[in-house]
Amino acid sequence: MTPKHEKQEFVTVLVRDPRLQKEDFWHSYIDYEIFIHTNSMCFTRKTSCVRRRFREFVWLRQKLQSNAVLIQLPDLPSKTPFFNSNNSQHVDQRRQGLQEFLQKVLQNPVLLSDSRLHLFVQTQLSPEDIEACVSGNTKYSVAEAIHDFACLKRRFPVEHEEKKKENYADSDSESSSCGLEHSSDDSNSHRHKASRAPEEP
Repeated sequence: MTPKHEKQEFVTVLVRDPRLQKEDFWHSYIDYEIFIHTNSMCFTRKTSCVRRRFREFVWLRQKLQSNAVLIQLPDLPSKTPFFNSNNSQHVDQRRQGLQEFLQKVLQNPVLLSDSRLHLFVQTQLSPEDIEACVSGNTKYSVAEAIHDFACLKRRFPVEHEEKKKENYADSDSESSSCGLEHSSDDSNSHRHKASRAPEEP
């Protein structure tokens, strides 16, 4: 087969399905599904699906920027104290902004070399666990984390041979992840409305 017939690499990313998540009686937040479909050799999995909230995107951008100081990263949608989870226009504008951010990031070869980005879009590991993984402080590698998560319908499991530290307190621990399938018992819990507007950092 000649080179001109070789398939061109592509990365398709969709940010979709915003859901209201309740932290407690007073506080809630919106998270979004990140769907990846690609044939790029840079990715361990060619299809993946995870859920992330806005402040996790903020963390990702900060980490990518600190590791690629010569690159001007695209902006995230601006934070606003008037963001209203019950306002579908507000939610969709943020969703679209997050999607545009990831689309630009995933087209940059330098940023694609950062393992944090791959763990962010292809596992449900918390930012703290992502840092531990890329630093070599976990029993699983980056590739193992991505592969094992794809086989699950829930968050990445606690390591079986030793208990996780009790101080692990990911504020998004109640967020559902779809893995590669939707969990039916999540669908009802996400329909609840919070008594007040969600608290977004």
